Amino acid sequence: MSDCFRLHLNVLYQPILTGLMALVAGSAMSLAFAPVGWAWLTVIALATFFVLTAQSSRLQALWSAYLFGLGYYGVGVSWVYISISQYGNGPVVAVLATAAFVSLLALFPWGVAYLVRRLRPEMDTIALWIGLPAAWVLSEWIRTWFLTGFPWLFIGYSQTDTKLATIAPVFGVLGVSFLVALFAAGLAWVVLAPSLRRVALVGAVSVSTFAGLQLLDREWTQPAAVPINVALLQGNIKQDKKWDRDYREITLERYQALTIEHLGADIVIWPESAIPMWHDEAKEYLAELEVLADQAGTSLLVGVPVRESEGRAYNAVVSLSDPSGLYYKRHLVPFGEYVPFRDFFGSAFDVLGAPMSDFTPGQEAHILNAAGVPVGALICYEAVFGAEVTELLPEAQLLVNVSNDAWFGSSLGPLQHFQMARMRAIETGRDLLRATNTGITAAVSYEGKVLKRAPQFKVATLRVEVTPRTGATPYVRWRDWPVLGLIALGLGWLLLRRMRRHHWSGT
Repeated sequence: MSDCFRLHLNVLYQPILTGLMALVAGSAMSLAFAPVGWAWLTVIALATFFVLTAQSSRLQALWSAYLFGLGYYGVGVSWVYISISQYGNGPVVAVLATAAFVSLLALFPWGVAYLVRRLRPEMDTIALWIGLPAAWVLSEWIRTWFLTGFPWLFIGYSQTDTKLATIAPVFGVLGVSFLVALFAAGLAWVVLAPSLRRVALVGAVSVSTFAGLQLLDREWTQPAAVPINVALLQGNIKQDKKWDRDYREITLERYQALTIEHLGADIVIWPESAIPMWHDEAKEYLAELEVLADQAGTSLLVGVPVRESEGRAYNAVVSLSDPSGLYYKRHLVPFGEYVPFRDFFGSAFDVLGAPMSDFTPGQEAHILNAAGVPVGALICYEAVFGAEVTELLPEAQLLVNVSNDAWFGSSLGPLQHFQMARMRAIETGRDLLRATNTGITAAVSYEGKVLKRAPQFKVATLRVEVTPRTGATPYVRWRDWPVLGLIALGLGWLLLRRMRRHHWSGT
């Protein structure tokens, strides 16, 4: 075989092999999250992404970054297909919608590669150690608000059960992501030019980092009261039956029976929209339960849709306590709880629309009272927005996440959602109680440890003791600003160096 022919084969097959490596690495990184939980795989997969981004061919680097994103989100958010296929407009629409969504998300890794290659075309040590980690975390932060936000699969969530989660009460999940990205950058730096010196330097930095984490391993909040006894209800109402009028009485009787069984607990918590009717239609039903609960000294937190006289509808949690109160969900899910641009599109995009009416977002981070404890309610999707959760703190002494993940069946979605909710407990230094329709119903400590968990897809109740806590973690005070400051410094330095280089070359 001639050298010319070998060169031709190399030119032909190298882009294919590189692209395949990117696709596999992106797919593999999804395994770092729940339910598999191979946290170490995040560093290896992301280091592979960084190595491929540093390729000499800018076009190949960008193509590899996009394929990495297709693999990452194609596996990681595959649960979107389940919700649309089973409860929306069928498998054809589900395939098209999921493919479009994954293709859009894959632009974020592509954007990371594009930004750093523009700022630092030579892709040297500075680009690896500063540019790529900063750009990756910047892309995660953008996803907290872009198109109303989809902060799913942040690499920091993969470390919920590792020592790296120690920095979450200080810098939040984005801080954990930054640290993971720095480890990945170090590994990529070694792979690109292996040497004993590089291995020793990266090893020393890693050991020093883990030693420094010991300084942050402390309790940032304190018990505010004696432990309280809580019952979490899981009615396990199938999604195709949940809003069926013929099934309504079965639903109401089930939750009533489960509640009566646990009267005497300090608080009984129902899942999101557990009552499949408007709040004003359920007033008599709720009043009867409230009388029984008051006699037993029990507070009730109930998920129920609310319709106001002006016609606005809300996804809400009602506190049947003294004093009673309502919390309206503030961060709604597009196409799940409302259809954007409804006046223009009409019913064309009613894929998963709210079952009775488009919901209106609540405007206030309202604290509920239950058993004399200030409670911060998070309805479903709200638990994935760390900075928004801090708006309930430090007043809230307990976090309650009510949800209905029946939309996603036995897919990865509910397990990933639960992992993110656990990170909120770590960030805020608060115990978190989670009541869901079909699972995962659980109690989580302020350290993110699972205290108790009910089985999925079964009618179940969970009785647990938790302790209200007071005080504020640094993250509650600072939110994401320190991490955003680091990103601005890192990318700003790269931009300044590039501007100076152009200035010198121009002179």
